[in-house]
Amino acid sequence: MEASERVTVRWWRWRRNALKRRIDVVEAWVVLVGWVLALLGGVCAGLLAAGAVEQAVERQRAESRRVSAVAVEDAPGPSPARAASDHRVWGKVRWTAPDGSTHTEQARVPPRTPAGRTIPLWVNRSGDITTPPLSAGEAWLHTTVGGGLAGVLGGGMVLGAAWLTRLSLDRRRMAQWDAEWERIDTRRGWKTG
Repeated sequence: MEASERVTVRWWRWRRNALKRRIDVVEAWVVLVGWVLALLGGVCAGLLAAGAVEQAVERQRAESRRVSAVAVEDAPGPSPARAASDHRVWGKVRWTAPDGSTHTEQARVPPRTPAGRTIPLWVNRSGDITTPPLSAGEAWLHTTVGGGLAGVLGGGMVLGAAWLTRLSLDRRRMAQWDAEWERIDTRRGWKTG
C-alpha cells in the first residue's frame, strides 16, 4: 500500500461516502475529542501536580530550621557490618528549638561522635527532628516526575475512556450490521451461513 492510500483509509470517516453511517461519524468525533482532551487534560494535570509538589517543597523549606545540636554522650561506633562505611548511628543530642525550648533526644549522628561536639540538625517549627529540606536539584526532580506522571495518567485516563467508548460503538455497529444482513437475507427468502 502506498502512503496516500493509508491516509485515505485513515480519514474515510471524515469524507463523503454512501456507506458511511451515523455511528462512524460519532466514532470519528469520539477519537478526535478524546485525543484533544487527552493532550489538554494531560498538560493541565501535569502543571497542577507540578505546582502542588513545588508548593509542598516550599512549605517544607519554610517549616524546617537548621539548628546546632550538642552530643550529650559519646556515640557508638558503626555496626560490624558497616564498619567501612560512614553510615550514621543513633546518639543522644540536645538542642534549642526556634521557640527557645530545650530538647534532648536520640538523633542520627556520625559514628564515634564524642560528647560535646556540635552537630547540625534540622527541626520543624515545634522543635522536633525532621528530615532536611530537599535541595534545588531534588525539588526539580520531584516536580518534574510528579508533573510528568500526573500528565501521563490524566491523558491516559481520557484515552482509556475514548477507547471504551469506541468498543461500545463497535459492538453497536456489529449489531446493526447483523440486523441489516438478517433483513436482507429474509427478504430474499434464504439465509447466508
